[in-house]
Amino acid sequence: MATDPRDVPVNLDYAASTPLRPEAVAAQAGYDASPIAGANPNSLHTLGRRAATALEGARRSVARSLGARVRPGEVVFTGGGTEANHLALMGLAEGARDRDRGRTRVIVSAIEHDSILDNLPSLRARGFTVDTVRPRRCGSVDPAELEALLADDVALVSIMLANNETGAVQPVRELAARAHARGALFHTDAIQGYLHIPFDVDDLGVDALSLAGHKVGGPVACGALYLRSRTPLRPQVLGGGQEAGRRAGTQDVRAAVALAAVADALAPGVEEDRERLAALSDRLYGRLCSHPAIEATVGDWTAVDRLPGIVSVTVGGHETEELVLQLDAAGFEVSGGSACSSGSLDASHVLLAMGIPRDRALGSLRISFDDRVDPADLDRFADALTGLAG
Repeated sequence: MATDPRDVPVNLDYAASTPLRPEAVAAQAGYDASPIAGANPNSLHTLGRRAATALEGARRSVARSLGARVRPGEVVFTGGGTEANHLALMGLAEGARDRDRGRTRVIVSAIEHDSILDNLPSLRARGFTVDTVRPRRCGSVDPAELEALLADDVALVSIMLANNETGAVQPVRELAARAHARGALFHTDAIQGYLHIPFDVDDLGVDALSLAGHKVGGPVACGALYLRSRTPLRPQVLGGGQEAGRRAGTQDVRAAVALAAVADALAPGVEEDRERLAALSDRLYGRLCSHPAIEATVGDWTAVDRLPGIVSVTVGGHETEELVLQLDAAGFEVSGGSACSSGSLDASHVLLAMGIPRDRALGSLRISFDDRVDPADLDRFADALTGLAG
């Protein structure tokens, strides 16, 4: 018996993870049916060389999606976005210090993902001092605030491209320029922004950039780190010399070709998709924030540069867990913020850093979607949430 579409929950938590796109499914099926399935791309025999050719083809596709002049060798495949962030944060900091022993300080923003923030104790244990720059009330980092922390002892600055909870896009180009003016390296976590907003790494001016496949319809546990040529990096995983010695471990060719298929499919239409999704998110913000109990976390959402597929609000008089469960019962899947900290009963560190009062932040919701969303579902969701808000 066919399933009634009304019985299938509407997934509005795409910022946490997304369903595989048809291009990824087809690429994986093609790999599985090919002679190179399971072959080690580092082997010298025929199947190994063919697997290596497929891997390098995937590397070229990912490189093209990052900018017109990006070299394939500047793409390091990883086991996901968390690993890419760890490699960038630890590897670049140590690489910069290896080059200049006086560079013993790292600066990050207070709104970074846990895959950055949870590594700060390890940085300190390795002899680095860590400073944190706070965002403005709208959720973006003021370059002048970063400037005030910069000095000739800074090894690395790591500030995300776009926040995974509020969607606020950061002024990365200017932030990177200020870091470079003091001789520091600059990394950006672009896991939430990759293939959702247009950018070119050369235009951004970053030394390293992290991305993850499952945020764009690619495989889970597949990511990459863009690493500009000649950027110093100390590898964090040793034992094989793969990825030009920057990340040991046999590469997952199946996942890489699937990620590449998604990059090839989405990169040409990023700007067009952004415009359409921005209109949908604007409409949803307008409907939700017309309710007296619902406020945008970024304040005046019409004046903030933000990701088009994230709508972030607080609902006065309600708690996140209660709202998520009630909306789930109504057929809508949303979250209170980062899925990586969904088990926490405390308010989001991102919202608190933005200056939102704790009692208000405890009633936050993140609604997220991509180009596959049905606009009618967003309208039905707005009806459901405004009804629950009272």
